Amino acid sequence: MSDSESQPMETPRLGVVLVTVSSQAEGEAIARSLVERNLAACVSLMPIQSIYRWQGALCNDAEWQLVIKTNLAQGEVLVQAIQALHSYDLPEIIALPIVAGSSAYLSWVAETVSTPPSS
Repeated sequence: MSDSESQPMETPRLGVVLVTVSSQAEGEAIARSLVERNLAACVSLMPIQSIYRWQGALCNDAEWQLVIKTNLAQGEVLVQAIQALHSYDLPEIIALPIVAGSSAYLSWVAETVSTPPSS
């Protein structure tokens, strides 16, 4: 057996990245940019209500939650892309690993985020 056959294939570190934004339009703009740049296979958006403390004040705001399906190995590029488009001074950007799921879906995510965008 050759060395390449005896080594397990490296699997991508797939995960979801959670980001909140101030509006549906902002969320759609960020989602579209990430998918077009192959930094995300899919981004789901949903309206949420957030209660949090910011600069000493208790806040209660309507926001939009982005659930970004991606390869976490692209984390730094993804974070930079989000920050460049985001309106908040301190955007929520939280990455969570995917520990299990449909193998067909996870393969699609892995292939999508590793394929360069078409011209």
